[in-house]
Amino acid sequence: MKKERNNGRKASSEALMIPSADRELDSRGRREFGRRSFLKGLGMAGATLLPASAFLVTKAEAQPGDASGRLTRGDAAILRFLAAAEILESDLWEQYWELGGAQLADFASTNPATGVAPTPTGGNTAYTNGLLILDGDMPQYILDNTDDEFSHANFLIAYLASKGASTSELVRLKGNEFRTLPGSKATGSTRKGRLTNLTQLTVDTSFWGRYRSDNRNPDLGDVFTDLDRAVPSLNVGRHTAIPRTDADTTNVNLINAIAFTAGFHFVFIEQGGTSLYPSLAQRVTDPEVLRIVLSIGPTETMHYQTWQDKAGNANAGNPPLTVTDPINNSTVTFVDLAATTNELLQANLIMPEPCPFLNRKFPICSIVRPTATKDAAMGAANALTADGLFIGQTNEFKELLTDLAADADRARREFEHDF
Repeated sequence: MKKERNNGRKASSEALMIPSADRELDSRGRREFGRRSFLKGLGMAGATLLPASAFLVTKAEAQPGDASGRLTRGDAAILRFLAAAEILESDLWEQYWELGGAQLADFASTNPATGVAPTPTGGNTAYTNGLLILDGDMPQYILDNTDDEFSHANFLIAYLASKGASTSELVRLKGNEFRTLPGSKATGSTRKGRLTNLTQLTVDTSFWGRYRSDNRNPDLGDVFTDLDRAVPSLNVGRHTAIPRTDADTTNVNLINAIAFTAGFHFVFIEQGGTSLYPSLAQRVTDPEVLRIVLSIGPTETMHYQTWQDKAGNANAGNPPLTVTDPINNSTVTFVDLAATTNELLQANLIMPEPCPFLNRKFPICSIVRPTATKDAAMGAANALTADGLFIGQTNEFKELLTDLAADADRARREFEHDF
């Protein structure tokens, strides 16, 4: 007799397990926490959010927002987190589009927050001219990337609803509750409230060397340093990727540095999606959900490869450009990557170099990295937080994002068994 699938059964995805140094724990050295645990201080930059001791333990039973309908609990949790990530991407990409994207009313997708297609704003000429230094097609690509993220968010939300799975947390993200950050006040911006902050970024560009290295893979414990970063100074201090006011556009060097920062931030965002989808796909149960994850994920990779090719053109053919931002009190230096002889920093090396995969005993292989599935969702939340995207956000927002990530990381493949 085949066991009937039952979303009410106790499954391995129902407990979040996190490491602890407490020797009094069980033999696996782990402690179980309820689903509604959250981290105070998610907005703090760093490689991790907080140690395990900072978790608050609340109710262990499923909450109303956990309803999975006809999906397994794990599949619903994974799709909810991915939808949340796409809503956040939609918010930041719309800001980039308003100021520097092609001002065409040809969005195939509606803004997930409003249900209507964005209206062209006319853009910001000085900012757009800075982006055009990276590539003449930048405005069109920004428009297309924005459209893609809208479509991803809309599809995932609609699919969850079609399966009877809860979307209440996503409705909160879509609404106005957390759209309180000011964004840009420069010409071209709609000046509406935002979910994400693009004016105080700390951009980790270590992905640059990570994809060009042939002997290191973060999944195998390898690390990357400032020597692997195309723009090490973007990794220190806070930098704006959009003009905050029209005053930022009157200084040619400053507005060009802002546009170049945006170019590298585009890559950072899309390389995160490139890893996130295959990392979470390893936890999916239903073949149709797997099809969704494996179909959306490669579009993020297409974005990533496009943007790293463009970012490499920053300041090409010119001596180093060093600019100090008087508002953030930060300095950034862009060098001519097209002229470098260092293969790890080479501008046009945009195909991933083969590297060690699974085990160093195997031949090196060209892959997406990292794709380790453990803590993949929380790792993504950490990275976006350390990037500065959520500076100024509320504790309720941080709790919601942490809840969604914790759910996704608790997901495990579930199988039917014969008895």
